[in-house]
This record gives sequence, structure tokens and C-alpha cells, in this order.
Amino acid sequence: MRPATRSARVLDRSGDPHRATATPIWQTATFAQESALAFSAYDYSRSGNPTRATLEAHLAALDGGVRALAYVSGVAAVAAVLRRLVPGDEVLAHDDLYGGTWRLLRDVLAPRGIAVRPADLREPAAAAAAWSRRTRLVFVESLSNPLLQACPLAELARLAHAHGARLAVDATAASPLLQRPLEHGADYVVHSATKYLGGHGDLTAGVVVVRDEVAGDELAFLQNAEGSALSPFESFLLLRSVQTLALRLERQQANAQALAAWLAGRSEVAGVLFPGLPDHPTAAVHAAQASGPGAVVSFRTGEAERSRRVVEALRLFRIAVSFGGVQSSASLPCRMSHRSVPAGSRPRELGDDLVRLSVGIEDVRDLQEDLAQAFAVASDAPAAPATTAAGGDAHAG
Repeated sequence: MRPATRSARVLDRSGDPHRATATPIWQTATFAQESALAFSAYDYSRSGNPTRATLEAHLAALDGGVRALAYVSGVAAVAAVLRRLVPGDEVLAHDDLYGGTWRLLRDVLAPRGIAVRPADLREPAAAAAAWSRRTRLVFVESLSNPLLQACPLAELARLAHAHGARLAVDATAASPLLQRPLEHGADYVVHSATKYLGGHGDLTAGVVVVRDEVAGDELAFLQNAEGSALSPFESFLLLRSVQTLALRLERQQANAQALAAWLAGRSEVAGVLFPGLPDHPTAAVHAAQASGPGAVVSFRTGEAERSRRVVEALRLFRIAVSFGGVQSSASLPCRMSHRSVPAGSRPRELGDDLVRLSVGIEDVRDLQEDLAQAFAVASDAPAAPATTAAGGDAHAG
């Protein structure tokens, strides 16, 4: 099946005797056992639940993996991959990562004796130069958040495997409909399912998909031992949402392409970052390993204060740290989702004037009109002192 068909067609794994066309919510903590001496297929929802089992099988098929594990959040999914590292190991990480991932790397792993080496991994030669004998995991986002950079996945996978290491790819911004990193040699694919897979802003969830059974068994053990599995109700919500992913993403991506081209022609905009535009630095790399540019658009105004005024003048775009929903939103990454990344550790392209747009399913003409009026308001408004970051030390986005 093609990705859009596979996304919409769920094979129920719950054992429902009534053959409901929608997977039931098995909303229970425990399951009665047939014997006091042996477990049945399910015993405790932390260890396994029919609704979550159906979701995980569906997500594994979407990404072309042998197994998927569903977690309570995207950060929990990232943490599950990182838990396989031991003191003395090193993570070679692309320098444009979500702030919550950096918080895990810097504040959780580093104190445990696991080194973190940030590097620009857009070029294989740069990755090879940054390699050390301790490197055990390469971690990248493709597309990255918020600069929308693409890293060459096949080359990074070959480099990692040649040294006995593994490649993990956070593909949240692409989703399995646009990119399947396992096909390019990745060992782990991570999704913040809160974003495009969920798509409606009503759940938090994370997913890890693996290419081999051994890694799947190890992650399943940790998922049960640490109690990080997704609940039955959220599993149901996510499973239902994934079935409309193709429809949502098609509209979002078309809107994003039109909006990026429109922004590129505006005098108020100093630069647009979108892999669907030919001048994007890694547009060719992304096009070679994905089937579409996604639906996040970032742009600069040249001044941090002007960007703040633009974002606060928007009416349809809500100010929010997350992305991937059906409703469009806007954020200032340096003041919101990436606030926890120290200024000295940020890529030079990640300036205080960067605005990130998550493009939804609205009529694109309304979105253009909203941005146009916000540019006008920002141009007329007097300068105001910078305020504390909206959303505080954000945990999402």
C-alpha cells in the first residue's frame, strides 16, 4: 500500500470479538487471567494494552519498521533511545535540535558521564571530522526545528555503522508520509506524535520505531520497567488522528508552500527558511530523501523587536510553542521552544528575530491577510521593551 492508504487503513490487533470498525478503547488497568500460573496475552496496561498494541503495529507499518513503541510524550521517546547509552559513551548531535532534546542531552546525560558533542552535521565530512572513539549514537532531526535543515541520512548511517554506532532520526517535522529514515539506514526513528501524527492539539505522545527486533525488545523492556507507555485513551486518540494524516498534511503542505513564496516577496521579510524554496541551503538534500517539504515555515525580519511585534499582532495565528496542528500558530523559538538552549550553543542562523510558523488547514488567503495586517501593525507600533518569554521555559514545540 502507498503511504496515504496505509495511514488510513488500521488492522485491529485488539482481539475485539465484535469486529468494530474503529479500534475500541480498552480502558482498563488490569486484565483477568485464565490461570494463576501463567499470564494471558495482557495482564496490566503498563505492560501491554490492546489499543496501544494496535497503534504501535500501525505506526511500525507506516515507518517501515519491525516494531514501534508509544510513549507519553515526544521527549519520553527521545529519552528511551538515549537510555541505551552508558557512562563513557558519546552522542554526536546535530547543532539544530529542539530545546527539550538539548535539555536531556546537557542536563540529564552529561551529569551521568555521557558526553555530548554538538556539530553541524549537514555535511558528511563535518560529521566524520567531529567523530570520536567514544561516539556511540548520532542524533539528528530531519527536518530540524526551527531552521528546517536536512542532514544526509544515508551518509550518516554509513558513518555510524562503520564505527559500530547507531543513527537516531527525529522525523517529527516530516512525518512518515514524507520521510521514512529507516529506508535510508537509520536505526531509530523518533516522532513527537503531539505534532503531525496527532495533529489536533489534544494529546501528547511520542513514538520510537526500530529496524531490528533486538532494539525493539530492549526498548519494550524499558517502556514496561519505567512506566512510560502511552495510555489506552491517548492511544485511541492518536490512532484515530493518524487515519486523517494524509488529508491534513496535504492541505498544510500546500498552504505552507504558498505562504513561503508569498513571504519571500514581502519587503518586511529579511529571509525565509523553507525546504520547498530553491534557495534553501539543504533543499536538494531534503528532496533526495523525502517526498515533500513539510508545513513549517520560518522567517526573519532583521530585528528581534520587530519580530515580537509581528507575532503579537497576529489574529489567526495563535502564539504557541508546538507545531503540526490543524490551526496555524506562530512562535519566537529563541524566546520559547529553544529558550533552554544556551545562546553560545545555538547555530548562528538561529537569531532572536527568527519567527516560526506552523501552517494549518485554513484558507491560505486568510493566513496571508493575517500576516499582512501584522506586518502593518508592527511597522506602525512604537518600540516596546522586551518582555519575558511567552510560555516560560517551554517544554514543547
